[in-house]
Amino acid sequence: MQYVKLGSTGLDVSRICVGCMSFGVPDRGTHEWTLDEEASRPLIRQALDAGINFFDTANVYSDGTSEEIVGRVLADLARREEVVIATKVNGAMHQGPNGRGLSRKAIMTEIDNSLRRLGTDYVDLYQIHRWDPATPVEETMEALHDVVKAGKARYIGASSMYAWQFSKAQYTARLNGWTRFASMQNHYNLLYREEEREMLPLCADQGVAVLPWSPLARGRLTREWATDSERSRTDEYGKKLYQEGDRVIVDTVGRIAAERGGPRAQVALAWLLRQDSVTAPIVGATKARHLDDAVAALSLELSDTEAEQLEEPYTPHAISGH
Repeated sequence: MQYVKLGSTGLDVSRICVGCMSFGVPDRGTHEWTLDEEASRPLIRQALDAGINFFDTANVYSDGTSEEIVGRVLADLARREEVVIATKVNGAMHQGPNGRGLSRKAIMTEIDNSLRRLGTDYVDLYQIHRWDPATPVEETMEALHDVVKAGKARYIGASSMYAWQFSKAQYTARLNGWTRFASMQNHYNLLYREEEREMLPLCADQGVAVLPWSPLARGRLTREWATDSERSRTDEYGKKLYQEGDRVIVDTVGRIAAERGGPRAQVALAWLLRQDSVTAPIVGATKARHLDDAVAALSLELSDTEAEQLEEPYTPHAISGH
């Protein structure tokens, strides 16, 4: 396993992060394809055995049960100081006022709820799941700073938003002497590269780690275009992210994978890992081979010609994922 610093911090993270949206009680929340604790445990063990130390979840995943499963399994299989646990806040956790968002009340309530579910005194990375236009950025950044100063989080991060919003948040924190975001978790893969216009250059300039979500485009990059999976059949959100013109890129991934004699997932992840801005793709796993492919991608070096062939068919997309 390869390790890298989380942006300009001193924290070492594996170059593969396990996305834990796959773990959770199936009838809790909107993801029918999630794995319960019994099915999740061997995959988390496999990740640890491979040297992966970075696990990303969120309070909203499977109505909090993802955090519960991840917390219990990691407590059984690893020492707390050896793993990096990340979670997120913003999504609705209950109906009515103050059930979601990035107000001081929401942040202070949800960090305690996440810590309780995870069974730990702190998280290594506490991330805002999206931008909250209804809350002043000063309120959000000061609350996150106070979470860090209280010892409940070691670092803070952000997720998909416009570059001007991220810049505003960072400037606000710097102006007031508050903790700044160490990472950006954004939508980035071969089928969606709009982040290359502004967000990735901003992160590179500011020393911010980039943790792409959906690095395999909800599985689109792992199979032929016309085929589907259990997840894709029920993933209404994912159906809005990509377009018919992306088929040519998927076909190119398939051709290069065939020439290489390996799975498509390895080729798609190898392309992402060769991007200088990328710290650690967040890879979801419901089968052992998903983790095998992610780890193998670290050793797969694409040629410049192969990379150019993968990149050339790309056409601009409407902004998505925010």
